Amino acid sequence: MGEKVTEIVEQLATPILEDLGLELVDVEYVKEGKDWFLRVFIDSEKGVDIEECGVVSERLSEKMDELDPITHNYFLEVSSPGAERPLKKADDFEKNIGKNVYVKTYEPIEDSKEFEGELKSFDGEYITLLIKIKTRVKEIEIPYEKVAQARLAVTF
Repeated sequence: MGEKVTEIVEQLATPILEDLGLELVDVEYVKEGKDWFLRVFIDSEKGVDIEECGVVSERLSEKMDELDPITHNYFLEVSSPGAERPLKKADDFEKNIGKNVYVKTYEPIEDSKEFEGELKSFDGEYITLLIKIKTRVKEIEIPYEKVAQARLAVTF
């Protein structure tokens, strides 16, 4: 059920966001304790403010009420993904070359499933990261289809 809800919400949210010049980053439908949360993450080149989140929330609520894909009570949250924005689509990787990223894989690559480093390149099939190991920098190639999770990483 959770998968279907996120797809429906994606279809409803996309025209609203396009109309406002915003981008859909992610949709989550999760149960926390006894409450359900529908979280919609939006962004744009210049970032997103609280007013834009409010407009999207209002318009999306109207559409959700019309279609009623979720029959029980839930909380709708519309927000910006923040500094550690998830990288979901190929386009997300292309747009973030040169930035620091965290990547988790489905299976080990060179004895590890978690990597953090600079996104050097993405050719559609492989993600190339520059990873610092003590004083040296190592280049690692990760097959795109083996990426379980990826996001921008904040470094201090």
